[in-house]
Amino acid sequence: MSRSSPDNAGSEPRPSERPWPRRETRSVSVGGVRIGGGAPLSVQTMTKTDTADVRATLAQIERAAAAGADLVRVAVPSLQLVDAFAEIAAASPMPIIADVHFDHRIAVECARAGAHKLRINPGNIGDDDRLAAVIEAAAEAGIPIRVGVNSGSLEPDLLERHGGVTADALAESAVRTVERMQRLGFEHLVVSIKGAEVPMTVAANRAFAGRSDLPLHLGITEAGFGRAAAVRSAAGLAILLADGIGDTLRVSMTDPPEDEVEVAIYLLRSLDLREGPWVISCPTCGRCQVDLPPLAREVAEALRELNAPLKVAVMGCEVNGPGEARQADVGLAAGRGRAVIFARGEPLRTVPIDSAVAALMQEARRIAEDMPDAQGQQ
Repeated sequence: MSRSSPDNAGSEPRPSERPWPRRETRSVSVGGVRIGGGAPLSVQTMTKTDTADVRATLAQIERAAAAGADLVRVAVPSLQLVDAFAEIAAASPMPIIADVHFDHRIAVECARAGAHKLRINPGNIGDDDRLAAVIEAAAEAGIPIRVGVNSGSLEPDLLERHGGVTADALAESAVRTVERMQRLGFEHLVVSIKGAEVPMTVAANRAFAGRSDLPLHLGITEAGFGRAAAVRSAAGLAILLADGIGDTLRVSMTDPPEDEVEVAIYLLRSLDLREGPWVISCPTCGRCQVDLPPLAREVAEALRELNAPLKVAVMGCEVNGPGEARQADVGLAAGRGRAVIFARGEPLRTVPIDSAVAALMQEARRIAEDMPDAQGQQ
C-alpha cells in the first residue's frame, strides 16, 4: 500500500525500518490459509472446552475468530469424540486442526471427519505402520500434518545422549521426525519445537531453521497466565520473528483463547508483521491533567471496528502530546476538560473531553476509508 503524500509521510516506515526478511520456506494450505512460502504469519489458538460440548466449543471458536484468529486447534483425546469433532469442524468459522496423541486411529478418523490439518507427535503415535496409516489418511484428505516436538516428550535416547533436554536435542528430534515422515512418503509438513524456557526454544528453532526449509509453527509452551505469559511469549517469539523465523504462531496462555489471540496480534503489529490500528498513549505523569487510562482504553475498544493500519495517538501532556498526535494518522492531545483532535499532522478542532473519543473516531473512520488496500487484510 502506498501512502507517500507529505501529510502522512511521517507515519510510513522508512525502507530501513521495514520488517526484516522472512526465511524462505515451503508452503502448505490449511483450509485455504497458507502457512509458509512468504504468506502472512497466521495466528492460531486452541479451544479449552470439553470437545464433547459442541456448543461451548463452537462459542469459544467464534470468540477467537472475532478476536482475529486464523486457525484453531481442538483436542480429540478419544475415538468417542470424533463425531463431536466432525460437528465442530463443519460449523467452525475458520479452519480447524485436530490435536491427536497416542492413538493413531483418532488421527485417521479426524482426517476423514473434516480436519483441515492434523497435529501429532510421532514419538507417541506409534510405530511406522501406525504412522503410515495417519499419513495415508492425511494424503487422501489433502491436508497437512504438524509434527510437534516438546521439551516434555523427548525420546529417551536423545535425553541420554544430550544429558537431558537441550536445544540441540530438540532440534535433532525435529529433524529425525521429519526424516521419518519423509521416508514414509509425506512432505506436507509443518514443524513446531516448543519448550517452556525461552533461550532453549529460540536456540532450538534457530538450529532447525538452518537445516530445513519446512514452515515453522512458533510458541513458548506452558508460558503461564496473564501478563507474565504474554511477556514470556513475546520475549521468545519476537527474537525468532526478528530473525525471519516463523510462519504461524500460537501464544500459549492459561487464559481464554481470545486472550491468546489478542497478545499474538499485538505482537505481530508491534513488529509490522500484521496490519491494523495501533494506539500510542502516554504513560502519564504529574503533568497529565486528564484521567487518560480510561480514555485510551475507550479509544482502543472503539478501534476494534476498523481493520486499517491506523496509528492513533492518545496523549495527555503538553510536552510530548501535540508532537506525538501530529505524527500519528489521527490523535488527540487532552488537557483540562478538553482535547485537540489531530488528523495527518494537522490540528482540526478542540472539543470537550466528553466528546473526544467520538470526534477522534469520526476522523479515524474517514481516514480508514482512504486506505482501501488495508481493508480485510490480515
